[in-house]
Amino acid sequence: MKELIIEKTSSTPSVIFDPETGKLKIEGRSIPENPGEFFETLINWLKLYYDAPAPFTQMDLNLEYVNSGSSKYLLGIFRIIKKKHDEGKKSMINWYYEEDDEAILSLGEHYRSTIKMPFNLIEYI
Repeated sequence: MKELIIEKTSSTPSVIFDPETGKLKIEGRSIPENPGEFFETLINWLKLYYDAPAPFTQMDLNLEYVNSGSSKYLLGIFRIIKKKHDEGKKSMINWYYEEDDEAILSLGEHYRSTIKMPFNLIEYI
């Protein structure tokens, strides 16, 4: 399986999903005009990845802004990871937020309470 690499734009985050290491990273702003078009690529890759995942999967998210359409798709991605985690495919999610960014912190707290799996909220300056 190949890495999934998407360069960031003014409206979409960068994506680096490495099937060898199990490190999945999404970083930047997520305000795509058509979130389905952007996120379906990630979801399809993730479903194939879990056919033969790395021993441990770590998703790191460092998002400056997330619109409501993106938020819905992120929850879908988290549900896939949670389902596989519950099936014994060890996984964790790290949600990074900038100090004093209450909106991103609050969104991360919402996801953590909804998903109920290893989900770390990590503050940075």
